[in-house]
Amino acid sequence: MMVVFIVIFYFLLIRPQQKKAKEHQAMLAKLASGDEVVTAGGVLGKVIEAGEQFITVEIADGVRIKVQRFQVTSLVPKGTLKSA
Repeated sequence: MMVVFIVIFYFLLIRPQQKKAKEHQAMLAKLASGDEVVTAGGVLGKVIEAGEQFITVEIADGVRIKVQRFQVTSLVPKGTLKSA
């Protein structure tokens, strides 16, 4: 009975979390200049420069911030920044 609970726990909780983490790592690896991103803090901006640990994001005309690469939560379609 205990083995059944462990198997159910694995397939319902652990495996999906690992898959999501792999997808996030792949997204971070392919970040490039010109991509529009959302950070963990909710900041929407355009990637200007992408380094190994940090990226530079332009959040308004002439306003650039540096954020840690892993703080990027998602890529948004190009043109989202203009409509926001």
